[in-house]
Amino acid sequence: MHTLIFDTTAAACSIVLCKEDRIIDSYSKTFDFGQADILIPEIQKMLLRNNVDFSQIKGVFVCVGPGSFTGVRASVSAAKVFSVAYPDLIISGFSAFEGYLSDLSFNDISDCNAVIIETRRDDFYVRFYDSEFTPLNEPQCMSREDIIDFMKRRGCTISIIGDGIERFLNKPSGLVFHCIKMSDNISTEALAKVAHIQQKNHKFNFPKPLYIRSAEFSSGTNN
Repeated sequence: MHTLIFDTTAAACSIVLCKEDRIIDSYSKTFDFGQADILIPEIQKMLLRNNVDFSQIKGVFVCVGPGSFTGVRASVSAAKVFSVAYPDLIISGFSAFEGYLSDLSFNDISDCNAVIIETRRDDFYVRFYDSEFTPLNEPQCMSREDIIDFMKRRGCTISIIGDGIERFLNKPSGLVFHCIKMSDNISTEALAKVAHIQQKNHKFNFPKPLYIRSAEFSSGTNN
């Protein structure tokens, strides 16, 4: 069974091709803009390179945000087009929070695990999880001060991950972290892992954009 996983919601266009639970090819490149424009051409190149016809793809998994408004729309729209062209496809979405969380190894996990995603504003997209990866809050925008206050009130070990970490740590927080993982985007390994978990658990969610805030019509704005 071949599966295709992709993400254009952050600063990169990332594509993974798997057979069963094994990555057989991947592509990830960072761009200031234009990730959406290369998604379909790069998918076509990857399939051709591996002698895989799209009819052999049984599942398509896509990151639905939060992130770049244009990037989220591009990923979700591509998945919907594939679902129309190939009605028997498994089509499923996952959040960027789930993607980043999958990049934490067993030794990285804490009692409180915060996924902090860049908004390109003064705040951050944030979701907290316990050691079993059960969500502790709904996805939301939070100020740096509110994030720190939440962590201090938990009074436990803390791990942080996401593309917002570098800016979050620009100033002292007064906190001690068990694990800090900075990343410009979700790794291809983590994308594959999320898709594998959904398949293993037979829990599929038809892709819908995860918009935490309304789109602001200015260049480079995230949703």
